[in-house]
Amino acid sequence: MLSLGTSLTNRNAAAVLRDGLSRLAQGEAQVDCAALAQVDSAAVAVLLALRRAADARGQALAFVGVPRQLAALAEVYGVDGLLGIPAGAAGFYASHRH
Repeated sequence: MLSLGTSLTNRNAAAVLRDGLSRLAQGEAQVDCAALAQVDSAAVAVLLALRRAADARGQALAFVGVPRQLAALAEVYGVDGLLGIPAGAAGFYASHRH
């Protein structure tokens, strides 16, 4: 499973994307977002780019442990469905994280 670490922002998005694309090429099928404590819109862009790359390969890809803030950003941008994040998940994740 590809772990995205604790931060995915404009500062490190390019490096995270490069690593993620490399891992996809090796057959990785899950992206662990659970440790992400700091995200901005670049995180949504990285997840979308990973999804596009997986789709282009005909490869399944799942984002797991999506934190509330990232789910909320995806919902605001209207791409939560594209990323496989259920509608309203921002509230769900907020109520189920301890």
